[in-house]
Amino acid sequence: MTSFAAAEQALRRLELTIARRLDGMLHGAHRGLLPGPGSEYGDSRPYVPGEDDVRRMDWAVTARTGTAHVRDLVADRELETWALADLSASMDFGTEEMDKRGLAVAAVAAVGFLSGRAGDRFGACVLHGAHVHRMPARAGRAALYGLLHSLMDAPRGGAVPDAPGLAEAVEVLGSARRNRGLRVVVSDFLDAEPVLDPAAERAWERPMRRLAARHDVLAVEVLDPRELVLPPGGTVSFADPETGRVRQVRLSRRVSEKYAEAAALQRRGTASALRRAGVSHLVLRTDRDWVLDVAQFVLRRRRTARAAHRLPTSGARR
Repeated sequence: MTSFAAAEQALRRLELTIARRLDGMLHGAHRGLLPGPGSEYGDSRPYVPGEDDVRRMDWAVTARTGTAHVRDLVADRELETWALADLSASMDFGTEEMDKRGLAVAAVAAVGFLSGRAGDRFGACVLHGAHVHRMPARAGRAALYGLLHSLMDAPRGGAVPDAPGLAEAVEVLGSARRNRGLRVVVSDFLDAEPVLDPAAERAWERPMRRLAARHDVLAVEVLDPRELVLPPGGTVSFADPETGRVRQVRLSRRVSEKYAEAAALQRRGTASALRRAGVSHLVLRTDRDWVLDVAQFVLRRRRTARAAHRLPTSGARR
């Protein structure tokens, strides 16, 4: 009971953080993922020069207030959001106050709380141990809390023989629901056998491309700073959480430089593969303010979406 109460308190603090720092910027009716932004008129809001289409100007409110207003278009149908949470052994690593698994759960919670406020149903697939677990999509705060409790209570374990990889988990996510919607993949995108060539195809790349052909996909890459740069000097024992192999390495300057070079290549390869798959890419680090990173990413994406939905006006008048 004590652990449940502690998890409940942690979730409430997380929800409060998201509500205070994200909801004011991001809350509102979402655009439809089907062609076009929707056909039903929503609320009026102040006009933003350079971002809003003047053809959606709300002249009645503009005349009444003396300030230019536009009317938002809301999605034509309810959306269903699904997240894939990678809780494999490599996600248990962390050298900061929050480890990668905790950051992954926080990212899933942020998507869940924000989509729940828009009225969407929220479901999840969890890559953990020897299986990919599927949690059905449901609406409401109680259902989301139950899902997040399951993620937080998932036991931490070592290497599991013949465990499914990220590619299999993405396939399961793609089969979860045929209707179009938002799909979020939260992982460190570390393969059992590292691939450092940025041009090489990753095992999960084709499943991700198939997923993006039907859905709007966001890939959230979770990183810890120690995966990018080694500590200075000394002899360090490295343990591979996916395979259980342990190796001692003397950290010379050359070794540290080679490690940093390999880590940069791996990250570059992940970004290239996600770009080829046609998905959006958000990087969250355990040593950074992840809420700020999420807010900045979504605001940039909204500006891009508004620009994409705004029809060209050059050449309209002859």
